[in-house]
Amino acid sequence: MESQNEGHEAATRRVLQAQTHGWNHIFSFINSMSLRSAIELNIPDIIHKHGKPMPLPLLASSLQIQPSKAPHLRRLMRFLTHTGFFSLQKLPETSDNPEGYVLTDASILFLKDHPFTLAPCIFFTLDPVTVKPWEHLPAWFQNNDPTPFETAYGKAFYDYASNVPRTFKNFRDALANNSKLVVKVLVEQCSDVFKGCGSLVDVGGNTGTMAKALAEAFPEMDCTVFDLPYVVGGLKDCGNLKFVQGDMFQTIPPAADIITLKWVLCDWDDERCLKLLKNCKEAVTSKGKRGKLVLINEVIGDDKADYDDESVQAQMQFDLALMALFPGNERNEKEWAHLFSSAGFTTYKITPVPGIRSLIEVFA
Repeated sequence: MESQNEGHEAATRRVLQAQTHGWNHIFSFINSMSLRSAIELNIPDIIHKHGKPMPLPLLASSLQIQPSKAPHLRRLMRFLTHTGFFSLQKLPETSDNPEGYVLTDASILFLKDHPFTLAPCIFFTLDPVTVKPWEHLPAWFQNNDPTPFETAYGKAFYDYASNVPRTFKNFRDALANNSKLVVKVLVEQCSDVFKGCGSLVDVGGNTGTMAKALAEAFPEMDCTVFDLPYVVGGLKDCGNLKFVQGDMFQTIPPAADIITLKWVLCDWDDERCLKLLKNCKEAVTSKGKRGKLVLINEVIGDDKADYDDESVQAQMQFDLALMALFPGNERNEKEWAHLFSSAGFTTYKITPVPGIRSLIEVFA
């Protein structure tokens, strides 16, 4: 009888654990919405400016919130402390408050003037324009639209969002800030990739954040940012950096030693990627050159030893975010290899870098 009761108790525990797992996913939107609220209230910057552990009453008065909301601020901070965005430190015994809030490595990345700030990323990701396509995901699975975004709005992301200044600004700012961190890693850990290179074209390089940093790090290298007219139009050449307008699906400036593509191919389906890769191959092999491509992208299923569950989850979340907005996807090594060989490239080399991305060199 006891063993039967133990069996029932074990089954009940499994159900309760499954229920907890379910609740955590049901409420997972609270994680990002709570964090966005803290950033909009300027909480990380206020704590940072304070320069030492900040007790709740002082934080509340600094935010100029309604006094009646202070207990609710405590609830928000309790949750964000639990999720690792703030930490509590003890204050001197002479203080009226036993503890004060300090920043963690995670919340430091949401300071608005941090060089690698993620603030534009959360504002873009949780923008009503980019959230709405998720409501249309079930319908999209049952229709022929290229993306849930087009199911929601009747237009592709770039066509629609380029006319919504707030959304497009957050999108471009998010790309720019991510580029800063990518370049830091490239220069510090992958500089050999660019040594001896006389010319580089950053295709789809937005406003040139990555190309500018590479131009400064390698002054002997001529760098070109190549993007659509409405992106680079009006931007001024400077030193060994210049801006060229064009359509990467039509042609790419020729005779480059290196073509860089950062988070570009993941936005497009295989057919468009193949067209772009063939244009790149033509550019790096023109006039007898034997140049190469340098891609910065996720490689799903990468075997690097320090990959943890959180990194894998982030990769998969990026993949689903792409599915919602663009006709592209993240790819595993086999899928990348198929694209490269189909475009006429001979070989490739994948170098995992810290975080969730990899550097991929593709040789003609």
